[in-house]
Amino acid sequence: MTSTARKAPWILARSAQAAIAVAAVVDVFRAAAVRDHYLRPTDASLHTSGFIFMIFLYVMTLAIVLFLVWLARSRSNAQTLSPETLVPSRGWTIGAWLIPVVNLYVPRRLVLDIGRASSASWEQKRDTTLVNLWWVAWITHAVVLVVGGRVAPGSMALLVVAEALMIVAGVLMGLVIERITALQSAELGATVPVAPLA
Repeated sequence: MTSTARKAPWILARSAQAAIAVAAVVDVFRAAAVRDHYLRPTDASLHTSGFIFMIFLYVMTLAIVLFLVWLARSRSNAQTLSPETLVPSRGWTIGAWLIPVVNLYVPRRLVLDIGRASSASWEQKRDTTLVNLWWVAWITHAVVLVVGGRVAPGSMALLVVAEALMIVAGVLMGLVIERITALQSAELGATVPVAPLA
């Protein structure tokens, strides 16, 4: 019987994926309620949009926390699996997401570094493309929201584009989580056996 000293963070991965999926769906309802209130401002529409926004805020906060905990755990596993490879520090892995402007490009690089350090099976073209697609969808979603809110608030076309990008980014983020966790699971299962107990 063999076990591992470290395990891939499957529970964290599944929890983060579920929270991200729920946040993406709730965001669609939030955006629709905000647009409805913008077009027909009433006390009822204000209450509805505020209520849905609060639900979105709680779910999105949970998704962010779970993702960052998963990422920190994956970083630690990557460092164990490839001690000679330079992986970001624990503080930078989390902090880079919170610093304005830096959070537009550094987190993508961190995820790529963690993925590459997780396994020799990281496929440069396929896996890097997956991370890049996720990042482009995520950043484009944010840009459409900010620019659309200033240039054409209440625009149905921009709302549809922004929410489609949010859903695409959520799906791709789930796939990135799945890929890195699967690579680490395979590597940890193969390289860190513990002697059987008598």
